[in-house]
Amino acid sequence: MKYLLYAVLSCLFIQSALAQQHTIKGDVRSASDSIPFPNVTVSLLHAQDSLVVRETVTQSNGSFELDEVEEGDYLIRVQYLGYDNTDKPIEIDDDIDVGTLYLHEGARLLDEITITGRPPVGKQRGDTTEFNAGAFQTMKDASAQNLIEKMPGMGNEDGNLQAQGENITQILVDGKPFFGTDVKAALQNLPAEIIQSIQVFDKLSDEAEASGFDDGERLKTINIITKPNSRKGLFGKSSAGYGDSERYMVGASVNAFNEGQRLTITGLTNNINAVDFSADPNSQGEARPQNGIINTNRIGLNYTDNWGEKIEVNASYLFNHRKNFGESSLLREYVLPDSDGQRYTESSTNTRRNAAHRFNMRFEYQIDSNNRILFRPNFSTQSDNENSFFNGNTLTDSGPLNQTGNQRLADNSDLNFNSRLFYSRRFAKKGRSLRVGLVTGNQKNDDDANRQAENIFFDPAERVENISQQIVRVRKGFNWQANAAYTEPFGKNGIVEFEYQIGTRTNDSDQLTYDTDNMGNQVRLDTALSNTFNSDYLTQEAEIGYQYSLEKLRVQVEAEFQHAQLKNDQEFPSVFALQRTFRSVMPSLRLDYKFTDSKNLEFDYDARTNAPGIGDLQSVIDNSNPLHLRTGNPDLDQSYSNRFNLRYRSYNSETQRTFFAMVRSTVTSNNVVTSTTIAEAPIELADGIILERGSQLTRPVNLDGYWDLRSFFHYGLPVHFLPSNFNFHGGISYTNSPGMINDQVNAVKTTRYNGGISLSSNISDRMDFNIWTRSSYNTVQNSLRPTLNNNYFNQTTRINFNWILWQNLVYRLDVNHQLNTGLSEGYDNSILLANMSIGKKLLRNERAEVSVNVYDLFGQNNNIRRDITETYIQDSQSNVLQRYFMLSFTYNIRYFAKGTTIDDYEKMYN
Repeated sequence: MKYLLYAVLSCLFIQSALAQQHTIKGDVRSASDSIPFPNVTVSLLHAQDSLVVRETVTQSNGSFELDEVEEGDYLIRVQYLGYDNTDKPIEIDDDIDVGTLYLHEGARLLDEITITGRPPVGKQRGDTTEFNAGAFQTMKDASAQNLIEKMPGMGNEDGNLQAQGENITQILVDGKPFFGTDVKAALQNLPAEIIQSIQVFDKLSDEAEASGFDDGERLKTINIITKPNSRKGLFGKSSAGYGDSERYMVGASVNAFNEGQRLTITGLTNNINAVDFSADPNSQGEARPQNGIINTNRIGLNYTDNWGEKIEVNASYLFNHRKNFGESSLLREYVLPDSDGQRYTESSTNTRRNAAHRFNMRFEYQIDSNNRILFRPNFSTQSDNENSFFNGNTLTDSGPLNQTGNQRLADNSDLNFNSRLFYSRRFAKKGRSLRVGLVTGNQKNDDDANRQAENIFFDPAERVENISQQIVRVRKGFNWQANAAYTEPFGKNGIVEFEYQIGTRTNDSDQLTYDTDNMGNQVRLDTALSNTFNSDYLTQEAEIGYQYSLEKLRVQVEAEFQHAQLKNDQEFPSVFALQRTFRSVMPSLRLDYKFTDSKNLEFDYDARTNAPGIGDLQSVIDNSNPLHLRTGNPDLDQSYSNRFNLRYRSYNSETQRTFFAMVRSTVTSNNVVTSTTIAEAPIELADGIILERGSQLTRPVNLDGYWDLRSFFHYGLPVHFLPSNFNFHGGISYTNSPGMINDQVNAVKTTRYNGGISLSSNISDRMDFNIWTRSSYNTVQNSLRPTLNNNYFNQTTRINFNWILWQNLVYRLDVNHQLNTGLSEGYDNSILLANMSIGKKLLRNERAEVSVNVYDLFGQNNNIRRDITETYIQDSQSNVLQRYFMLSFTYNIRYFAKGTTIDDYEKMYN
C-alpha cells in the first residue's frame, strides 16, 4: 500500500510539472468607426457555469491581456455601459490572440433621435440571473446587502436573504468563496460601490462541476463581481457609538485586496442586539427583532490567495462571544378530541453565555487542466452556560391540573470536525471523467446540568413533588463515506455515469441522572432516567445515470439502489439489540429547457431517504420539564421522500422586466413525527417515574401522510416616471402534516396565501429609499378538534429612507410596521418600530459621518410569533431591546493602490 501511494504521488507531481498556463491577448474597437476602445471591461468566464475566472480593462490603445489561464473551454465577454455585450467562445490549449472584438452601441435610432435610456438592469442566461449594479442607485456608504435587496426577486425573510423565494446559502466574490456559508458576514463586509454586477444561480457541487453530471446537490449562490479598479487596495468601514442606559457599539470591517490575494478582518462589540457588523445603527437588518437583550463580541477573518500557480486557498475564521438575557411567555392550546380543552402557559427567564469558534477552509490543487485535488476541512467548537427558570401551568375548562417551577444551571460544550477530500480527472475524450472522494466527520457533545424543581399536581388529590438532580450526558459520533464515479460519453450527445458509495455513521450516547442533596452532592443514580446507547447506520449505494444534451435541452435520468442497515444497542439499564435492513430504489429526473438565452424551464424530481438521529433513537426519559416528559424510540425506521420542483425564469432586455415562477412539492412516507400521550389518569412509565394526570409524554414515531405544495412567483419592472424599480411577488403553500395525540392521528392542514410589493429608488446617490410590504393569510384545520380551526393574518411593512440634505446634512429613517390579527388574547397586537438619525458628513469625499440616532422612537418594539405543530397551536412573546439614543461616528476607509487612476477614484466618489 505504501509503494502504491508513492507511485500515485509521483504521477501527480509529474503531471504538475508538465502542466502549463497560457495567455490571452486581443483588442477592442468601436464597431461604428473601428477606433480603439479604452477602459472596457474584458471578462473570461467558464463556458460551463459562466463564473468569472479573470477580468481586466483595456488600455488606451484598446488592447488587453489575460494571463495565468488554465487549459479548457471559456467565454470572452466584452462589456461597456451603453453598449451591447460582445461574447466569443474560445478553447485554450496554448497562448492565443483572439484578434479584434467590436462593441456595438446599445442605443436605438428613431426618427433621428437617439434614445439612450437607463443602464440595463440585467440579463438571464440559462439558470444564471445577472444584475448590473450600475442600474441600482445606493448611497455612497451602502453595503452589498443594501444593494442586493434592491434587485428583482431579492428579499429578507425572517432575517434570511432570499433570492427567488429560496434562502441564499453561499456568497462568492469573483468566483471565490467569501466567509464560507456566513451570508450576513459576507454582505456586510463589502461596500456596494466596488460591485460591478451580481450573479444569482444554483451552484452545483464540486463533484458535479468536475464531471458535468448533476447530482442534485445545489446551493443558492450569489457571485459578486467587483469592479477591476477596486481589486487592489484597502477599504472598509468603522463605527463607534455611545448612548443612554450605557448602550454602546464599536465595529470595523477592513478589506485588503491585491487582485487574487484578499484579506478581510471584521470586529464588533456592542450591547444593542447587533449580532452582525452593519456600521449603520439605524438599520433593521432583521425582519423579526432579536429575542432578549444581547451583548456581542465578535471577530472574523477571511483569507484568499494563490500559493504559486496551482494552489488556491480560501479560509475563514469566526469567534463569537455572546451573552443573552431573555424573558418570554407562551400560550399553547392542545388539539384534543374532547370538548374540555387543555391549555399550557409558561413564563421564563434565561441568561446564557455562549462562546464559539468556527473555521472553514478550501484547499484546491489544480495539478493541470484535467486533474484536480480539493480538500475542505471545517472545525467548530462551542461552550454554552445556562442559568434559567420557568413556571409552567396546565389548565382545562374545569380548572388547573398541574404546575411546575424549574431552576436549571448547565454547562454544555460541542466539538465538531469534518473534512471532504476529492480528486477528479478529465480524460482526453470529451465526457470521460473519474472522481473519487472521502468524507469524514467527528462530533462530541458534553452536557452537565443541575436542576431544582417543585411540581404540584392537583388531580385527583393535591400532591407536591420536589426534584434535585444532576444530569450528565456525553455523546460521541463518527462518520465516513467513500465514493467513486465514472462518466463515459454515450452516443453523440449523451453521457452515462456509474457511481458507488459506502459509508457508516456511528453514535454513542450516555445519559446519567443522579439524585443530589442540598449541597449538590450525588446521592444515587436514577436508573429510570439513565441510559447508555449506541447506534450504527451503514449504507451502500449503487447508481447508474444517463444525461442527454442538446443546444436547448438537457435531460438526465438516474436510478439508485440503496442497501442500509440500522443497528441499535442498549447496554444500560437493560441490555437489548435491534437490527433492521432497508432496501430502497431512488429514481431521479432532471430536465432543463432553454427557450431562448433569457428564458428557461427546469424540472427536478428525486427520491431520498433519511435515517433518524441519535436523539430520536435513544429511549431515555428527559424530565427537564416534569409536565412535558420526552423520550426516544429505537424502533424508528428511515423515512422516504419524493421531491418535485418546477422553475421558470425569463428576462426581457428591451423592457427590463423579470419574471420567475416556482412550484415545489414533497411527499414523505414513514415521516418521523411526534406522538404525544396526555395522561387522563396517572401512568407509571418506569420505576418511580409517574406521568400524572394532565402531564404528557412525547416520543417520535413513523407516520405516512405528510405532503406539502408550495408556489411562488416574482415580477419586476422599472418605473420611469419616478426613477425606481417595482417588484411584486406572491404564492400559495399547503401542508398536510399528521401527528399522534393519545394514540389518535391528527392531521393538521395549513394553507398560506402570501403576497408583497416593493419599490426601490434609482434617483441618485444622495437620496435613497426602499419601501416594501408583505402580507400572509393563514388557515389551520385540525381533524381531531375542529373547534381549534383558526385563521390568522400578519403583515409587515418597511420604509427605509436616506437623504443627504443641504450642507451635507444626512437624514435617515427606518420604519417597520407589523400587523397581527387572529392570535390568542394578549398576543394580537401590532407594533410600529421606528429608527431615525440626523448626521453630518465630514472630511474629504464625505468619508466620515457624525450622527445622533434614536432606536424604537415610539417604544413599541416586541416580538410575537405563532407556531403550529401536529399536536398544538402556540403563541409566544419575548423581551426585546427598546428605545435608546446614541451618538455615533462612522468612517469609510478608502485607499486604492497602484493600478487605479485619479479619474477612477474621482468617478467613484463624485
